[in-house]
Amino acid sequence: MPRATVIGLGKSGVAAARLLKREGWEVELSDSNISQALLQQQQELAAEQITVKLGQSLELNRANLPQLIVVSPGVPWDIPVLIKARQLGIETIGEMELAWRNLRLLPWVGITGTNGKTTTTALIAAIFQAAGLNAPACGNIGYAACDVALSQPGRGAGSREQGAGEAGEAGEAFDNSSLLTPNSSLDWVIAEISSYQVESSSSLAPRIGVWTTFTPDHLSRHQTLENYYNIKAKLLHQSELQVFNGDDAYLSQLGLSAWPDAYWTSVKGKDFLISEKGFYIEDDWVVEKLTATSAPKPIVKVSTLRMVGEHNQQNLLMAVATARLAGINCDAIARAISEFPGVAHRLEHICTWEGIDFINDSKATNYDAAEVGLASVKSPAILIAGGEAKAGDDTAWLAKIETKAAAVLLIGSAAPTFAKRLQEVGYYSYQIVETMERAVPKSAELAKQYQARVVLLSPACASFDQYPNFEVRGDRFRQLCLDWAEVEKLQYNSILSSPLPN
Repeated sequence: MPRATVIGLGKSGVAAARLLKREGWEVELSDSNISQALLQQQQELAAEQITVKLGQSLELNRANLPQLIVVSPGVPWDIPVLIKARQLGIETIGEMELAWRNLRLLPWVGITGTNGKTTTTALIAAIFQAAGLNAPACGNIGYAACDVALSQPGRGAGSREQGAGEAGEAGEAFDNSSLLTPNSSLDWVIAEISSYQVESSSSLAPRIGVWTTFTPDHLSRHQTLENYYNIKAKLLHQSELQVFNGDDAYLSQLGLSAWPDAYWTSVKGKDFLISEKGFYIEDDWVVEKLTATSAPKPIVKVSTLRMVGEHNQQNLLMAVATARLAGINCDAIARAISEFPGVAHRLEHICTWEGIDFINDSKATNYDAAEVGLASVKSPAILIAGGEAKAGDDTAWLAKIETKAAAVLLIGSAAPTFAKRLQEVGYYSYQIVETMERAVPKSAELAKQYQARVVLLSPACASFDQYPNFEVRGDRFRQLCLDWAEVEKLQYNSILSSPLPN
């Protein structure tokens, strides 16, 4: 029986281990961490005859080497043990690649980009599903990709045909629950694919590849902007059809010289379309031009979309382009867009209290995303920012704070650094509050003081200094806002019901 090792006991790693086990592999799963939750998972997987080693890193003993190593998205691709494995000739792949090898007979949409990919992925999946297609969202959103593969019939124990033997974690929640049932027949796979997942995939080749945006991010892992670009570009080069955000400064600069056959998009209109084919906005319509000689065709009204912000109009364009290239009709597109509620943690409206909107933008984990978040809300706003700082250019973000934020509340380990940067640009309306628990009530107080219309959590930071991920951070903000608003409501009602003094 061939042996495989999976690194990382997260959602993706567990799905990969189960898929390999079903395909006839002897599977060992390792994780350098140890906790009560992981110990519980260890017991559950042991019952499935999957060995789990906790609190230790993989060691390659020449006497008993695995034939395959599968890496979870959060595991760096260049750690010493993986470099050694490749030198020893052990095939090393990511969980996404393993899923692809089991689902390659199906058409895929692969969405990548620095920002915007989660909303675009969710919108694409909603459109495909409205058209009656069984098209689950997976990867960095919804299911782990290997969970989707597990829903399909196996090839039989020990089979290595076109599969694993030849050879981060899944992201935020997305409701695919009605789609993924055992042995259900899938029509498409809609995958949000991070640079980490592209990096560890060798043969992944979607039918349609979508590139949303490109700005500096994850440079602590990818080292240079050129390397980060080349990783993402690999996915698009391997895609049969390509959709690009033509309004992105970096991608548009490369334009037709780098991507001559791509479909480009622009929210600015036909005159700003990079090529003679693509999708653009004109007179509140998404307009399609599929070839250089075809007549423009209106597809759906932009005002149908409930999400705010020009960046969401760009996400809409890319989603509509993908749907049309997949042959989906205009009625299904319009129906899906009109019903689409948006994505949790990305400009998610939590509640309104005395005319003040509380908005969760926890997914804004870098300066560019946080700048977009601020640009999309009403002003003046009370901004909650901070967490674990990332490398990047904060200039445009700071400028947006100066024009739109009445006050800034700083949390997490980045707070002192952010305070210094705000002082350097002459902005002094900030407070270091350290925690979300302090930030929420203080934000409401400041919103009343400054007559602000919005309280916005848009951290411009990773979450790992205080939370396991940005979803948990956003969930905490949501709960604190709802709890605080409920207490305020009860106190107000108590005052109203109190008897007047004689």
